[in-house]
Amino acid sequence: MSTHVMAQHHPAEYQPPHHFPSARAEAEASKVGMWLFLATEVLLFAGLFCAYAAYKTLYPEIFKGAHKLLDLKWGAVNTMVLIFSSLTMALAVRAAQLGQRLNTVKFLAITWLCGAAFMGVKYIEYSHKIHVGLVPGQYYDMLGFTREFLEKFPQTPMSEVERLARGAHLFYGVYFLMTGLHGLHVLIGMGAIGWVLVRAMRGAFSPKFYFPVELVGLYWHLVDLIWIYLFPLLYLVG
Repeated sequence: MSTHVMAQHHPAEYQPPHHFPSARAEAEASKVGMWLFLATEVLLFAGLFCAYAAYKTLYPEIFKGAHKLLDLKWGAVNTMVLIFSSLTMALAVRAAQLGQRLNTVKFLAITWLCGAAFMGVKYIEYSHKIHVGLVPGQYYDMLGFTREFLEKFPQTPMSEVERLARGAHLFYGVYFLMTGLHGLHVLIGMGAIGWVLVRAMRGAFSPKFYFPVELVGLYWHLVDLIWIYLFPLLYLVG
């Protein structure tokens, strides 16, 4: 934890909560709390990654076959969008540190729009899969999977396609669970970014008080990092 962050304090018009003896203590407690929260998020997704590894070990051919109906192009676009959003989030934090109000607002707004673009792409992907029945549980449509697979890979033997169709719901269950939970975190991050964006527009941040932007940035970077792992695990299985 840098001494620069620890030394920041609030503007004169802002009064820290009474349970903090000083602004420095508030900044320190806030950052420690965020790191602890991020640790619990890592543990949550680590459990999902372990479940993924277990299912893929048990059903390797099904995972390799079923993932072929994911749209690699959209997955790659979302990956680039989130990587770019990490850059703009870092620039927003730096602008807040330097007291550059307009740049802080600009980069926070771009980051928020990147989050919206990511969710828009997920809506497109989810809509198609739901339409053709590639969903987990009792609503999974084996005929829908067969039609989609043969349309993309017409040379595949029917016996292999039918075998994949019987087990593909396992892959899509993992897919929807992991990407859905990640998408929820993206929405939460967009809400947090919107909150600091409004505050930045009101001139709440300065070189002496910017840690709310920094904390939101830490959360957003974790969300981006999780997707960096999800993309190859789900879209590049084979």
